[in-house]
Amino acid sequence: MAMTIRDIAREAGVSTATVSRALRGLPNVDPATRERVRQVAERLDYVVSPAASRLASGRAGSIAVITPWIARWYFGRVLSGIESVLAGSDLDLLLSSIGDPSETHHVPPHRKLRRRVDGFLVISLSTDTEGVSEIFESDVPVALIDTERDGCWSVGIDDVNGARMAVQHLINLGHERIGLISGRVMPTPFRPEENRWRGYHDTLIEAGLPVEADLEACGHFTIDGGERAMTTLLARPNPPTAVFAMSDEMAFGALRSLHAHGLQPGRDLSVVGFDGHEMADHLDLTTIVQPVEEVGARAAQALLDALDDPTRTPEQVTLPLSMVVRGSTALRRH
Repeated sequence: MAMTIRDIAREAGVSTATVSRALRGLPNVDPATRERVRQVAERLDYVVSPAASRLASGRAGSIAVITPWIARWYFGRVLSGIESVLAGSDLDLLLSSIGDPSETHHVPPHRKLRRRVDGFLVISLSTDTEGVSEIFESDVPVALIDTERDGCWSVGIDDVNGARMAVQHLINLGHERIGLISGRVMPTPFRPEENRWRGYHDTLIEAGLPVEADLEACGHFTIDGGERAMTTLLARPNPPTAVFAMSDEMAFGALRSLHAHGLQPGRDLSVVGFDGHEMADHLDLTTIVQPVEEVGARAAQALLDALDDPTRTPEQVTLPLSMVVRGSTALRRH
């Protein structure tokens, strides 16, 4: 027969209310009494009922993550970081994958999840995206990843500076016609993509280098898309000598296209990616490395902190980037 809170109270010689407060870590319980209750519960193999605990605390016991995709590498790694923090809490994780945010969604996430969650985590989506903007009208805390909004916790990187690092590296190697493999045609509902596009353009303009539509192609953040985009750039009348791809996966596709055309990365055309994907080392890809899992973990912790103390002032955290130079980039050959 399963132990109940009444059994623990009788064995420990305290009230059921004291047992409940002690096991849920609430204040106003004498430390010695708390320890006695804990030992009795452990000896009797008592497990606190999640449903009862949530009912007593007035919380739903869940956190919702709003994300465009789940299966793609970046979003999967962010979710891994989020889960690593929530695993140490008593909160469940609910996922709402909205797909392409430029498409109409008949049931916005906030309607499906209201009253079911204690807070929201939003990944990479502009805060005015349809189906997302309404979240900020709720009375629960919201933490953002890779985007910002006044009054919200946020964690991310400086995507503009990351793109600048990539393009400046290519300029320093003597490249003057530098192509771009982006996700889609601008404007886009993805804030990181907008910022990387701006960093690419600003760096070229400041260096007095050409900004041409023929030097840009869309790769849709997939390997196959990156391959098609590079093939398109190679077919231009005056193709680039170097390319910045907004993600490592698109850069992998670009490398595959080069090999298919009998070209050697670095020697014939330089390629820089963005992410720090674990396969970048195996494919000898120069890339901008971002701490993807740490971004997710820090955002999840920020949300937990906001739940513990709603009076805390929200913070905007920017984590550092680094560049790893490998064989896919080299001095321009004249």
